Amino acid sequence: MPTVALPASPVPALRLIHLGDAEVPLLQRFFDDNPAYFWAVHGEPALPNEAHEEVHGAVPAGFSHGEKLVIGYQQPDGALAAMATVITDLFAPRVWHIGLFIVATPRHGNGEARRLHDGIQQWAEDHGALWLRLGVVQGNQRAERFWASCGYRQVRVREGMTMGQRTNAVRVLVKPLAGGTQEAYLSLVPRDRPDGD
Repeated sequence: MPTVALPASPVPALRLIHLGDAEVPLLQRFFDDNPAYFWAVHGEPALPNEAHEEVHGAVPAGFSHGEKLVIGYQQPDGALAAMATVITDLFAPRVWHIGLFIVATPRHGNGEARRLHDGIQQWAEDHGALWLRLGVVQGNQRAERFWASCGYRQVRVREGMTMGQRTNAVRVLVKPLAGGTQEAYLSLVPRDRPDGD
C-alpha cells in the first residue's frame, strides 16, 4: 500500500482507490474498454499485460523518485471511470509526475477530466509539491489541448520514443504550483532543458 495518503475523489459519485496487484484485472478491463489512448499513442489496443505492467513496472533505473502510485476512480458498479499514475519527487524533491491519465471515453466533454486533474493537483500541493510534470505525444491534439488548458507549458521535446507500434515525439510539459519560473524548474531538473540528456 502507498505511504502517501490518497485524497477524497473530487467527483462525489466516484471512489478513489489504490490500484495494486489485486486490481490488475479491473484496470485491464478499463484499458480494454477505453482503447482510444492506446490507438492514439501506441498505434494498437492495450496489450493483454498492459495493466500488469502499469501497476508493477518500475521507474527507470537512475531516475530518482519517491513513490509510484497507480490510482483509480471507481464507479458505484465497481468499474473504473478513470485512472492515473503519479510519481512523487521525480528527478527532484517536490516535482510530481503524471505518468498516465485516462478518463473513460463516455465521460469526455463534460468537464470531469478537469475536475479529476484538479484533484490530483490539490493532492500534490497538499503534500508539498511545487511542480507537476508530464509527457504528451506530439500530435495527440485532444490531449495537447487538455493539458494546455490545465496550465502546462512545454520545456522540451524528446524525439524517437518507442511506444507500442509507434515512434513518437513526446513533449515534456510542466506546471508550477507556487509561481515558480521555468528557469527555476530547469535548474532542479536539468534533463528537461531543451539541450539536456
